[in-house]
Amino acid sequence: MSSCWSGYHSKFHDELVSPDGTPRQAATAFFDYLGNLSSEELHALKKASDLAIRQMGITFSVYSEAGNIDREWPFDIIPRIIQSDEWNEIAKGLGQRLKALNMFIDDLYHEQNILNDGVVPRELFSSSKNFRQQCVGVRPPHRVWAHICGSDLVRDTDGTVYVLEDNLRIPSGVSYMLENREVMKRVIPEVFTACTVLPVNDYVQNLRYTLSSLCNNDLPIICVLTPGVFNSAYFEHAFLAQQLGAVLVEGSDLVIEDDNCVYIRNVEGLQKVDVIYRRVDDEFLDPEVFRKDSTLGAKGLMRAWRAGNVAIANAPGAGVADDKVVYTYVPDIIRYYLNEEPVLANVPTWRCEDDDSREHVLTNLASLVVKPANESGGYGMLVGPHASEEDCAEFAELIKADPRNYIAQPTLGLSTSPALTDDGVFSRHVDLRPFVLQGESISVTTGGLTRVAMIEGSLVVNSSQGGGSKDTWIVDTSGTADADQVHHD
Repeated sequence: MSSCWSGYHSKFHDELVSPDGTPRQAATAFFDYLGNLSSEELHALKKASDLAIRQMGITFSVYSEAGNIDREWPFDIIPRIIQSDEWNEIAKGLGQRLKALNMFIDDLYHEQNILNDGVVPRELFSSSKNFRQQCVGVRPPHRVWAHICGSDLVRDTDGTVYVLEDNLRIPSGVSYMLENREVMKRVIPEVFTACTVLPVNDYVQNLRYTLSSLCNNDLPIICVLTPGVFNSAYFEHAFLAQQLGAVLVEGSDLVIEDDNCVYIRNVEGLQKVDVIYRRVDDEFLDPEVFRKDSTLGAKGLMRAWRAGNVAIANAPGAGVADDKVVYTYVPDIIRYYLNEEPVLANVPTWRCEDDDSREHVLTNLASLVVKPANESGGYGMLVGPHASEEDCAEFAELIKADPRNYIAQPTLGLSTSPALTDDGVFSRHVDLRPFVLQGESISVTTGGLTRVAMIEGSLVVNSSQGGGSKDTWIVDTSGTADADQVHHD
């Protein structure tokens, strides 16, 4: 029997296999397990995972000209594996980052000391799409604005881990992280007895604790506010509401009374709401304050929040720090508020609003990745090495017209991880989105959502752009931790 690892190689740093073809320390048990399977057994695993996803109803929506297309979640059976001592350092850096960003947001809506001291330029916010004047002066509980953060991590060719961006508005994907683990437990339960995989299922408990810490009620009524069934992340909204024991609501289910409190409208009458975990963008939250044509939020919601009668996570206005230009200042933000050096590095970045940087970017578009400041999901960006001359010329004009809206980064040699394809096991590029929670305290997921570019050579990992996902295993090699065994849940 020929091992699936025969001939496996990667030109980049591989998360599971060393350059000499041997497994990295944390991946030894899984490497041996997979290597002992025949091609038929490998493809049987893939079929089993596809069946599990179908039975569990794990889907996501893709927007197209033909309308919303509901698709089964794309999943690769080979996990990304990270050693626990490395992960502990990454988690430390993620917690440091969110703590500083929340101090930054709170400062922006109050004293603006960081602007007064010239650490971050004031003019950056005169053109910020996500600075909300309606939030000035509000003191949310614990002075925390971004309660749930998904920071995207990438590893370069030399093995360095970088933060690619911070998602502080409505980060998505955590339900898929949890469901990926459940799929793996169904399909290869025996592997969890051989690998000391640290659990991820405490995320829901930690999220519930974080949301509960935002109010004074020991038994709070928590709502998950969704735009509705046609939203691409509706599966996640429903999943989290069910897991949290929260009420899944749309804006029309909420009513704000004269007492500036929020109530759920149901068959039994009105029930007071303590915390809203919102999955609706700021501008649609309250037609009284933001977009007057919005039917996704509830009229008066901002009044109730400003009065302190309901907590909203993430808080309105938190997106002011979810800006790829602000991202370039995060190392300075950490030093300013915490008087610490950043544990995790940013990807080197050029701000197109700077004349010299803009000139460099325009001259080197074919080798750079250019991103708009406030887009997500892989939309609106240019990957220079894969772009045509026409694409580069178009982006040059976009940058010249609105330089504040664009940043550029070098094309990193993103790390790879083995993926099971129809033709065997081959390397594919990956990134990682861990989730960080902050309320009364800070917690970091044990791993996160690994996204994988399923097309050979592609750097685009977003599911909406044809990417897939993997389970992420943080493996304890010391033998001292409790593994995520089959019966852990």
